[in-house]
Amino acid sequence: MSVSMLAENLVKAGVYTEVYATTANGKQELPVTPGEKVMVGGVPVTYFKRITKDHSHYSPTLLKQLRGEAKRFDVVHIHAWWNLVSIFSCLIALKNKVPVLLSARGTLSPYSFQNRNIGVKWALHHLLGKTLLKKCHIHATSKREADAISSLFKPQSMTVIQNFVKLPKERNFAAREYSPVFKLLFFSRIEEKKGLDLLIKALPDVTIPYRLTIAGDGEPDYVESLKTLAADNGLADKIDWIGFQNENKFDLLYAHDLFVLPSYDENFGNAVIESLSVGTAVLISEEVGLEDYVNVNSMGWLCHTNPASIAWHINNIVINDKDGLNRIREFAPGIIADDFMEAHLVKKYADLYEELIVK
Repeated sequence: MSVSMLAENLVKAGVYTEVYATTANGKQELPVTPGEKVMVGGVPVTYFKRITKDHSHYSPTLLKQLRGEAKRFDVVHIHAWWNLVSIFSCLIALKNKVPVLLSARGTLSPYSFQNRNIGVKWALHHLLGKTLLKKCHIHATSKREADAISSLFKPQSMTVIQNFVKLPKERNFAAREYSPVFKLLFFSRIEEKKGLDLLIKALPDVTIPYRLTIAGDGEPDYVESLKTLAADNGLADKIDWIGFQNENKFDLLYAHDLFVLPSYDENFGNAVIESLSVGTAVLISEEVGLEDYVNVNSMGWLCHTNPASIAWHINNIVINDKDGLNRIREFAPGIIADDFMEAHLVKKYADLYEELIVK
């Protein structure tokens, strides 16, 4: 979403932009014609067939096209790392002396090296990746992500610009009904790094009346393991598993008292901004990229990545800081609307591209 919004806003701002992507759609393929340039949201996009179905997303036709077209562009902006399209596209652009801006989007952190395919990542990093990355300009979406990347290598430059986040077009939500039961919400893809297991383990120590809604999906086996964890802790009747939500997400966020994201690692956290845009306060771990933004603007609370800390904060918020919840509900939407104004953000990205061209 953030990448597509960036491309669309660049075009609106008069910055010529093209997108190269593969046909990857999870384990399936997008219903598009490979190699044919189409307009998507005003942006010219070409999808290229991939020949691997795993996360390598290898696409010889995309790389061939980039080899022939690279010099036509002033900057090549690559999103994410650890796949063959990103790595070889970086190599091609650098060989053609085109500046590369890399938005790692959470793929370059100490956590990423310790989670999944560890051996392959370290080998790839030391054989080729590190050499290429040192020649790249890096875009980070938060100070925390910038610090994490800097601990691994020294890039040509580092710039922090926040993600584009789709905000509600209207704020005419149904009136919130008073409830003596505190309504918690976990709203994210369900995967290990999101820390949902920590939240579930914390709930037995939550002493106030509560109900947790879990909105999201993930690998079926992992989701089932979390449901088993909840049942083993006697929580089955206090949790609603409602699956992936999209069209109604802002109504869902607005209807809850507190959004909880206790991630082990998170470069940014779009859902945090989405929640605050409707005035629902957040409890996030200190490992979420937006922790400094939330803290400085007093729009929520920070916890450690352990069940005891999560439980303590939930209890304390309800018992001692209900005024804080009401205050955030009143002022957070205005701050978010100003800070994430599309015209404001796109200028930052356009200015960064201009700087890279001059360099």
